[in-house]
Amino acid sequence: MPSLGADMESGTVLEWLVKPGDAVKRGDIVAVVDTSKAEIEVEIFENGVIGELLVGPGERVPVGTPLATVLAAGTNGAPVPTAVPPAPAPVAPVVVPPQVAPLPAHAPAAHRLRVSPLARRTAERLSVDLATVTGSGPHGAITRSDVEAVAAPVTAAAVTEAPPPVPHAAVTEAPPPAPPAAPADRQKAMRDAIAALMARSKREIPHYYLELQIDMTRAVEWLHEENVRRPLPERLLPSVLLLAAVARVVPDVPELNGYWIDGGFRPGSGVHLGVAISLRGGGLIAPALHDADRMSLDELMDGVRDLVQRARSGRLRGSEMSDPTITVTNLGERGVDLVHGVIYPPQVALVGFGAVRERPWAAEGMLGVRQVVCATLAADHRATDGHTGSRFLTLIDRRLQKPEEL
Repeated sequence: MPSLGADMESGTVLEWLVKPGDAVKRGDIVAVVDTSKAEIEVEIFENGVIGELLVGPGERVPVGTPLATVLAAGTNGAPVPTAVPPAPAPVAPVVVPPQVAPLPAHAPAAHRLRVSPLARRTAERLSVDLATVTGSGPHGAITRSDVEAVAAPVTAAAVTEAPPPVPHAAVTEAPPPAPPAAPADRQKAMRDAIAALMARSKREIPHYYLELQIDMTRAVEWLHEENVRRPLPERLLPSVLLLAAVARVVPDVPELNGYWIDGGFRPGSGVHLGVAISLRGGGLIAPALHDADRMSLDELMDGVRDLVQRARSGRLRGSEMSDPTITVTNLGERGVDLVHGVIYPPQVALVGFGAVRERPWAAEGMLGVRQVVCATLAADHRATDGHTGSRFLTLIDRRLQKPEEL
């Protein structure tokens, strides 16, 4: 079970997307895991052939528990000793206690069927009664392919003949389909996880805070002119300029980009910008935009849209949750002027932005009205000090004065 964030202690396998004997390559999605925050697509980090699936759907196991074995590609030799997938470097896996006993393979009632959320949503979309589907997954779990296999002949028959009438008793006695939304206790689990992580952060990390008022007038004017030339779907949001400015500056202040682990600073392997996203049912999640410093404004805009959509539908990837190197939170759209964030361990910095507002501004002996945003930095005093943090915010300011170069 991979560690998909510092606040994750265990996870539940919802669905296997591979079976023993399947060839896989690095980056393939092999399983869907449920954490306390979201359903995460788990990637594999090596090439090979799936050997044995060690954890079945519905089983909750601690971080570090092997999920499957992988055989070397093209051989029938011994399994590769690493699990599927290995725990990411920034967070050390916990000691693995005895494996949780599997759930019974049979389902005594409709609501006890082993059905992955993806398969359940597919069944609702295709109007398939899950009680009629035979699961081919481990322990009899129903997968998306099982649902699609049942739906295909039903759809074909509907083209050639009218469906037979449904007896009244079947309508009244059939169990209602399970709702697609996450259960209510997930929200409590998420709040508990956030509470534990933030308490740990404030308890262990000596935060220092800095803030800087940034004149955004030129950036806002440039953005307006740029958007006038663009079709509506391709227009940029002001928040993308803020993300771009942070991403461009991070390589110049690498001390803020990385992790505090085992009593020392470990630099990040790239600029993987964590983007704080509020979830519709409550809670917060901060997946990574990988190599954000190399992205154009359009790529950043597309990346943010994609992350928000998948975060709110529960389809994030494990790598997006495990390796953000610095996080940005923007509460301007919520009307907030100033945000002092709490660092997401083991990261060492978090950047916050408030709303862009008209404010009185004095420059060169003249008083006027300018578009202003308040940028804040919460940083780990073990890794940096106020001098480094001040330079970081100043560089962000300079970048935003030349928006055409972002």
